[in-house]
Amino acid sequence: MIGREIVEAEQSGKKRARYGDRLLLDLSARLQADFGRGYSVDNLEWFREFYLVYPQLILPSKSDAARRISARPEISDAPSRKSTRAALASMAAPAELETAYAAANPAGQPGRLHPNLSWTHYRTLLRVGLPEARAFYEIEAIQNRWSARELERQINSLLYERLALSRDKKGLLRLAQKGQEIAGPLDVFKDPLVLEFLKIPAAAKLVESDLETALLSQLQAFLLELGKGFAFVARQQRITLDGDHFYIDLVFYHTVLKCYVLLDLKVGKLTHQHLGQLQLYVNYFDRERLTAGDQPTLGLILCTDKNDAVVKYTLGADQQQRIFASRYQLHLPTVAQLRAELKRELRFLS
Repeated sequence: MIGREIVEAEQSGKKRARYGDRLLLDLSARLQADFGRGYSVDNLEWFREFYLVYPQLILPSKSDAARRISARPEISDAPSRKSTRAALASMAAPAELETAYAAANPAGQPGRLHPNLSWTHYRTLLRVGLPEARAFYEIEAIQNRWSARELERQINSLLYERLALSRDKKGLLRLAQKGQEIAGPLDVFKDPLVLEFLKIPAAAKLVESDLETALLSQLQAFLLELGKGFAFVARQQRITLDGDHFYIDLVFYHTVLKCYVLLDLKVGKLTHQHLGQLQLYVNYFDRERLTAGDQPTLGLILCTDKNDAVVKYTLGADQQQRIFASRYQLHLPTVAQLRAELKRELRFLS
């Protein structure tokens, strides 16, 4: 708990000491002299920020392991090399800490240490300024066992903001408290999807078969971007109607909703013909492929652009609960583009 010692003992509980960077420079020099590398000024700043952002990381006193940890001696207001050495040397061993953290936080509550999140995970989370968004990413990382790299990718792709745009105030609160919950079709699909992991050059002439091949070569990353509960079933699934053959680009099964999800890929702007084609596929699966326990089939068109009015008047109110259209982006947008997109969506919602 080096961050706690810096804030509580050396800074008297204040976020910043009056003598500023000099404190960390002096402390870094002492710690590195006593314990070697790993206590640079940059790292001490991370430790301090870690404690300020996650004050609940102090374990509950009712836990025996927690009592042992909380009983460690504090660094004095003017710590000497000897007192610093004693405070750091007395901290719990990693195995003891992991056992205590798991016992103190079995449900993976945000704001408390969890054994499945590494220091790299927490450093990435510290960069998220909005507390609600940070709690959301923390829950999702624990529940989905994201690597630190995948956590960073989801943050960079504004997953929380994309989901938040389709939520009311109560829905936003649930995102921060419980992560993404799948209760119905409207909770499944994000808009837009960010497919930068395909590494398709910006100037490349894209055709649907190339996009499909790229998605399948990065299937794990694509499933993570789609969301929770997707299992891959088939590619270019053929259906035959009175001698005419049709091919569905990708077929998935959603393990939470217990239904098939048919995905059609389009390069360019969405048209009403595209929607009608997907309606055909969805109706066929409902009549010919469903078995006991399956829920009605869902359809999703991925396109680079769409007209919401075309979607509304082509599908009607009932079909809009089962057929969806989402835009996809092959490259992460710039900060300015993200800001403009969020403002546009907020104006639309208001």
